[in-house]
Amino acid sequence: MTIRNILLGAVMAASTSAMAQQSWTADNGNGTFTNPLFYDEFSDPDILRVGDDYYLAGTTMHTVPGVNILHSKDLVNWEQVSYCFDRFDFDDPAFSLTGGKEIYGQGVWAPCIRYNNGKFYVFTNVNGKGLQAFIAEDIRGPWKHVRVKGNIYDLSVLFDDDGKIYAIHGYGSVRCCELKPDLSEPVPGTDREIIPEGTAVGEGHHMYKIDGMYYLISTDYKPNGRTLCSRSKSIWGPYETITITADETYGYHAAPMTQVRGRIVDNGTPIAISQPDRGATACSNAHQGGIVSTPDGQWWALLMQDFHSIGRTVDLMPVTWKDGWPMIGLEGNLGRAPRTWLKPSTGADVQPHAPYKRSDDFNGRQLERIWQWNHNPDEKAWSLKGGRLRIDAMPATQLLWARNTLTQRAIGPVSQVSVELDTRHMKDGDVAGLGNINMPCSWAGIVKEGNKLKLRWFQQLDNDTIDVDFTPRKDGRIWLMLDGDYDNDRAQYRYSLDGETYEPLGNMMTLSYQLITFQGSRPSLFAFNHKGQRGGYALFDNFNVVEPKADRSANIPYGKTIHIVNLATGKPAEATPHGVLYDAPKGTDNPRTRFRLIDKGEGKVIVQCEDGRYLMVAGYGIAGDVRMTADEQQAEVFMYQDYLDNQFMLMSFSRHTYLCKSPTTGSPYSADCKGPDPARMNGSVFKWEE
Repeated sequence: MTIRNILLGAVMAASTSAMAQQSWTADNGNGTFTNPLFYDEFSDPDILRVGDDYYLAGTTMHTVPGVNILHSKDLVNWEQVSYCFDRFDFDDPAFSLTGGKEIYGQGVWAPCIRYNNGKFYVFTNVNGKGLQAFIAEDIRGPWKHVRVKGNIYDLSVLFDDDGKIYAIHGYGSVRCCELKPDLSEPVPGTDREIIPEGTAVGEGHHMYKIDGMYYLISTDYKPNGRTLCSRSKSIWGPYETITITADETYGYHAAPMTQVRGRIVDNGTPIAISQPDRGATACSNAHQGGIVSTPDGQWWALLMQDFHSIGRTVDLMPVTWKDGWPMIGLEGNLGRAPRTWLKPSTGADVQPHAPYKRSDDFNGRQLERIWQWNHNPDEKAWSLKGGRLRIDAMPATQLLWARNTLTQRAIGPVSQVSVELDTRHMKDGDVAGLGNINMPCSWAGIVKEGNKLKLRWFQQLDNDTIDVDFTPRKDGRIWLMLDGDYDNDRAQYRYSLDGETYEPLGNMMTLSYQLITFQGSRPSLFAFNHKGQRGGYALFDNFNVVEPKADRSANIPYGKTIHIVNLATGKPAEATPHGVLYDAPKGTDNPRTRFRLIDKGEGKVIVQCEDGRYLMVAGYGIAGDVRMTADEQQAEVFMYQDYLDNQFMLMSFSRHTYLCKSPTTGSPYSADCKGPDPARMNGSVFKWEE
């Protein structure tokens, strides 16, 4: 079977369900959601509610358009509605990838979105250019750009009740200053330290005034990511600080870190890296983000997580107020949060939908909003015409220096992006194709040397190049694909000469998240001339994104008889004659190891053994309290936690803790586990086998 038929089959299978999704959305269609909110990168989220509308702003680094803004009615389904600017307007060649300069991993950092007196405000630092403010009466723009004097970064802004505007900033030592009403600069003499260094307060600040109290949400990354909350009756302090979440990894390791220092050599050409390793590490814990309330008084947090080679994703987490503190999680399990939970009670009736249209046939007058350029583009060297994207080949030594490279964020957990490339207008020295803008980068494409076309795969990590002999089509077309398994940090390029059958091109690649670009994997369309001259141009058509695992409507095994296999031990759970749940030897199959999940609505299930008994939890849910009962009314209700690929957890709906069995003790199952470890090997994660 061809790759194309496999992908089409996945799409057709998904379309058979009324709630089927062809692109990831957190909405499960049954009143619940499953994190991450987006299975693609959205760094440094800041959340805002205006009436019954929610807005989310995030970091865009060196890519443009800049400062991505999403809108939602229910905090689960989002739509991309705006960027604050189309291109960097600084008179600096680095922002346009010219003059041998670049801003990889710089540009827009940690925006703060606010609303006051009928206007939206977005504040963000731009590296080397200071604090910037963008102001609009409509969230869709147009946005007015105001440059604020002073070096203020990773800030939060508070419009206080008395009309004063405060900016909170700094790392370790937290500072506050008052801004002038016109936002031109801080009020002289107002900048002061409000939380001294050494009190475990980090960066990524989010300041709120709630019921007369000032609350500062921030993140300390050392020795690992912890989300902190500081509170005071005065903006100037003194503040007391506690941790509100620290260990919620959702059972994921951070991506492997590629430590890049100094210079990388690509095809013999040195590449200057202006942002070497900053000493930070990837953090798989949910951290850094904001909190928001619904109109009826529910509170929620939106925090980011370093999520494999995808980059940084966003999680929606319930907040429980405890002794005046906004704790992440639910009563009985504070500090942790479910991967799958009930949707917020916003009152909005929203059909599940993805935030972006990822595929693009280039038939429109504008690019789809998912696209961003790698640095400022040369507007005269690209166009949309005749239903195709044209990119002119400008001089560049390699992909990371190629201007007018068009990118979008990789979408997980697995996805295949493909594009049709027309090579007929390429000239000597031109290189064009499909790449991955990351550090190290990679690409698959066509190189024209003289009058000959070469099909080439390149990976910067090992400076590997593989050329494949092929006979070009008379119409100049070739199809390229990037097949990404982002949960497992690997990808494979493929090519096709008929648009139907794809062959592997190059080696399977290990993907990473790194601190040079500060971004995850980004599929990219490019053309450049490696001989230092203006070349011809490449034509791209039919960019398609397929997400085989986006539809999760059939992931809960209703109607199936299953074994519940503990990932930590590889053993199936057994309802013993003694009345407790225990592990049977591997391979055991009898009526006591066979179970059914009975649908109780909104993602909730009860567990019935094939011998007729049900799972119940007595007492406090410790070992031995998980028992079997013949009375269905006594059965414990669990919230099914979907981990894809038949993996799952069962969270007690009443206790908010998880069914588990320690792999290191001889105790029977309990229901007191706080959550999974990053390896999913602490006995709380299972795999069902039919």
